[in-house]
Amino acid sequence: MPAMQVTTGTVVGGKIVVEGAALTEGAVVAVLSALPDDAFALTVQEEDELRAAMAEIERGEFVSAQELLESLSKHG
Repeated sequence: MPAMQVTTGTVVGGKIVVEGAALTEGAVVAVLSALPDDAFALTVQEEDELRAAMAEIERGEFVSAQELLESLSKHG
């Protein structure tokens, strides 16, 4: 699994500017965005949980959207 890091940035001119983190050119990133009037912060525990969930996905331990919808329709 590739190494993961959590960092923050700011949108400037429609692009995300990240300060203090070295990102490789062409790296694929995931972006979580706060609503315009809300602050967005994670506790250390929440960051750990997010990293663990990302590791599960990298290992293929997830259900597809189709599987999720089928499961929901059976129970709902």
